[in-house]
Amino acid sequence: MSGRIVARTFIVAALTGVLAVSAAGAAQAAQFQRGGGAVEDVIELPDGFQPEGITIDPRGTAYLGSLANGDIYAADLRTGEGEVVSDGPGTPSVGLKIDRFGRLFVSGGPTGTARVVDAATGVVLEDYPLTSGPAFINDVVLTHDGAWFTNSSAAELYFLPIGPSGELPDESDIVTRPLLGDWQQVPDQFNANGIAETPDGKALLVIQSVTATLFRVDPATGVATTVDLGEATLTNGDGLLVIGRTLYVVQNFSNAVAVVRLNAQGTSGSLVETLTAPESFDVPTTVAAHGSSLYLPNARFTTPPSPGTEYDVVRIDR
Repeated sequence: MSGRIVARTFIVAALTGVLAVSAAGAAQAAQFQRGGGAVEDVIELPDGFQPEGITIDPRGTAYLGSLANGDIYAADLRTGEGEVVSDGPGTPSVGLKIDRFGRLFVSGGPTGTARVVDAATGVVLEDYPLTSGPAFINDVVLTHDGAWFTNSSAAELYFLPIGPSGELPDESDIVTRPLLGDWQQVPDQFNANGIAETPDGKALLVIQSVTATLFRVDPATGVATTVDLGEATLTNGDGLLVIGRTLYVVQNFSNAVAVVRLNAQGTSGSLVETLTAPESFDVPTTVAAHGSSLYLPNARFTTPPSPGTEYDVVRIDR
């Protein structure tokens, strides 16, 4: 790696959750989880990795998927050290989220599939075919009863129901929910992208990248309603993150993050701020939070990818 060092070892405790610390160390760990303590502003990824999605567990381990070969990389936010914890299938890993059982739900891009990976062991627990039609399974959000996936190539969402004790569904349990109502699908373009829950947890938010429009989607019917943002538009909208009533919208090629204050139902909101980091952003795609920080992988889509292309994750204050 030209001018960079990627650690070849990893703190096992950060990946497995097996942690033995003194009382002072425990206090320090608690401080870190609240957003205090030392963290890395830039986390370097392996050359050629091509990151897209990011998710962070409660201990401060970030997981990223590779568009190049589907590898899953884990990095300690405090040290920046990391390693590949799950070898990819040779096809892209796009959006991903981790649940309370330490399982990663991974979008499979053009394969039309999603898989569930044990974050501690890297073992693929399940592999789900979501569609045999046009597909770019892009992003995923975890709700109280399952996982929802977007498809940028078709006006559909896919739902994997999860049992109350974490039971994974059978393939026959997959729900396909067509997007209806105000939704407009633009042919031969990249349509549905990031997905999140409304602040009240009763509906979904989906960004339509082509039209720069945010939609509230009824999960029971698929009816999409345009979210009233006044005069604001969300050009180049990509990954979404909701914290309380604040929605963060990553605007990839704009190298910005829109900060939107929503009402509880997610039917309306107002743009309150736009976060930028000209020295750090290079087409960020998605965002995850830990403490008072936001972490964004730079996908560098304007840079031709090669085995030697450098990639990283950057931290900004939220």
